Amino acid sequence: MAEVKVQSEVTGNAWKIVVEVGQAVDEGDELMIAEAMKMEIPQLAPEAGTVKEICVEEGAPITEDEVIFILET
Repeated sequence: MAEVKVQSEVTGNAWKIVVEVGQAVDEGDELMIAEAMKMEIPQLAPEAGTVKEICVEEGAPITEDEVIFILET
């Protein structure tokens, strides 16, 4: 199986994580909602797979291009 590293699209905060490790996701499913400049920005799965690792905690600061999830495809 291949691993896909999902990177943050924005610098801000990991406002709400909506998936759990081991959860199956489809391409386009919401993984997390980031908060940046008082806007909520959904982070979507780039392809279908299973959430292998969540690399950030809810409420933690994130930076653009930081790896926030690892999916197993």
